[in-house]
Amino acid sequence: MDELVIISDTSGQRIDIWLSDKINKYSRTYFQKLIDEKRVTVNEKAVKSNYRLKNGDTVRVEIPEPLRLDVKPEKIDLDILYEDEYIIVVDKPKGMVVHPAFGNYSGTLVNALMEHCKENLSDINGVIRPGIVHRIDKDTSGVLVVAKTNMAHEKLAEKLKSHDIKRVYIALVHGTISEDSGKIDAPIGRHRVERKKMAVNVKSGRRAVTHFKVLERFKDATYIEVTLETGRTHQIRVHMAYIGHPVIGDTIYGRKNHKFDINGQALHAMILGFEHPVTDEYMEFKAKIPRYFLKLLDEFRKNNI
Repeated sequence: MDELVIISDTSGQRIDIWLSDKINKYSRTYFQKLIDEKRVTVNEKAVKSNYRLKNGDTVRVEIPEPLRLDVKPEKIDLDILYEDEYIIVVDKPKGMVVHPAFGNYSGTLVNALMEHCKENLSDINGVIRPGIVHRIDKDTSGVLVVAKTNMAHEKLAEKLKSHDIKRVYIALVHGTISEDSGKIDAPIGRHRVERKKMAVNVKSGRRAVTHFKVLERFKDATYIEVTLETGRTHQIRVHMAYIGHPVIGDTIYGRKNHKFDINGQALHAMILGFEHPVTDEYMEFKAKIPRYFLKLLDEFRKNNI
């Protein structure tokens, strides 16, 4: 563990910002984490990230040894929609996990990114999720952006938090939706009994807003476009189940018995739009509709299911 002692040469500046300027190999978010862990003290006292420095303050910083990464790079083909020195945008296939978790350290998008990008991935989210700014579920296909630098990561994370990233999905849901469009505004939190599941939870959930538009109706299914205003875990799947139209193929929130030949939910992240974290240019990417989804649509149209 490294220990640094720095005498403040400024007054009125937040300590997290000052540290990220002074020791620019680490990000502001990283220092906020160290502050939360009480690894940063001012004049021998723990402080919060919003502490305002005074001239002559003695700042002591403990920087822990980096964890050894058990995740190894793997040569896995990536469908790259865009790449520069700051970000990479990919179309993730259905069935691929975004990042490793305990007991599952191979075959993920992160393994593929580590091989493709080498050391050029942000480290804000730690050793298991390098570069990962946002996620989509294993059985959801589609577009997502990955950060190569910490600065790009922080700016993209801020845009996500302020809902300034455009995220449009397509889905096939059970039942016929009568309205042409709608808005679901219902908080999402942990399920009160089954803690691995999410649910609409008015008491302790966080605000979640989903907009949907009907694209095509079938006998007992509806093809919809979904736009996320917020981005809670499993938001689309939870919200559609909540209004009685669960996503087809959803084994957690959907109907247990259905007649469709599909492995996992019929949900595809089709459009992602955002301002580039460095150039501020608006960019929009579209992931083509995958074969499994088109096959299911064709089955509905032919057989009027």
